[in-house]
Amino acid sequence: MLDQAKDRLGEFQSRLRAQGVDRAILTDESSIAYFAGFWGYLGVEFGRPTFLIVSARDAPIVITPAMEIEMVGTMTWVEDVRGWEDSGVQSWSAVLGQAIGDRASNLWVEKTLLPALVRAFFDERYPAVPLSDISPTIGAMRMIKSPEEIAIMGRAGKIAEAMMAAAQDSLAEGAPEYESALAVIAAGTRKAAGFLTDKGQQAFVSPMIHNLQILQSGTDTSMVHRRASVKLYARGDPVYFCFCNMAQFKLYKLGFDRMFFIGEVGDEAARVQEAAIAAQAAAISAIRPGIKAEDVAAAADEVYGAHGYATGYRTGRSIGMSYLEAPELKAGDETVLQPGMTFAVDGGISVKGVCGGRIGDSIVVTEDGCDYLTDYPRELIVV
Repeated sequence: MLDQAKDRLGEFQSRLRAQGVDRAILTDESSIAYFAGFWGYLGVEFGRPTFLIVSARDAPIVITPAMEIEMVGTMTWVEDVRGWEDSGVQSWSAVLGQAIGDRASNLWVEKTLLPALVRAFFDERYPAVPLSDISPTIGAMRMIKSPEEIAIMGRAGKIAEAMMAAAQDSLAEGAPEYESALAVIAAGTRKAAGFLTDKGQQAFVSPMIHNLQILQSGTDTSMVHRRASVKLYARGDPVYFCFCNMAQFKLYKLGFDRMFFIGEVGDEAARVQEAAIAAQAAAISAIRPGIKAEDVAAAADEVYGAHGYATGYRTGRSIGMSYLEAPELKAGDETVLQPGMTFAVDGGISVKGVCGGRIGDSIVVTEDGCDYLTDYPRELIVV
């Protein structure tokens, strides 16, 4: 993983030189992990930002909280790791300012991902210096996954499958939603632990599955992204599980969704779910190198229309170290698909106050089509 990160940073430096960019200042956790091979556990949520400064020609610099400097130094291949303190002359703004200097003519950053407190620092310290966006350059590099990355995402898929099996097994009339969430977390954590050792950089990879479980049941399945609650399942309830904020391994994140029905399924709920399944199948059948991203969405939209439904959802999104990467499978995105791209591909319908239909998988584009990274029955499932 460290060798790959080092190679990526070398390629990034080549691209900076080709664009005439002297230096890029990265603050996004996934970008720092992609190039430097480490991730922090405190982060900017606590007002403690970490930076990776990439020069077009010189060695990179990591700036991180002093309390994390030992861990970061052990995890990364970058040699110049500078710590900062919460107060005094070694504050993060002081250390960052020293690294940038006073003669900056342009600041290349990830503009849409720049933390507000860092943006405020730039505005105050460098008021006449323009901020330019380096995100498209990074996005172009991350769009095509290497075989090593795809292998990691394949393991994330196995973790997600264990989570979904636990979700299905947890369903019973009278059981509370939160018990399903607990079962999912335990199953995913145990599966992830089986892929790890306590040696080298893996010692810093936590197997723990976390974040709030996205789960809706009954008529609430029309409410996308509600979280698991103390609500009890009833006979005939549809139950929707989304793992898009939970299914991950070594920072690589997948999309994965399924709908189940407890004991029986009503006619309208069945129609909605079967339409969602058919739309997703049409989208996945359309995926191959050379097709435009928007054409995959069009294939799904045609099926929705044939079933009498319309959806405002995108059909899919690129996945990787971030929850959302480019391109997206939606109208207006003319990106041409290439082998090595990875997507979460969804089928989704909401009938307000009545029910919803959901299904989602992660795939990798191959030379002649695509392969699934997640594998679970793609059919109407009554528990």
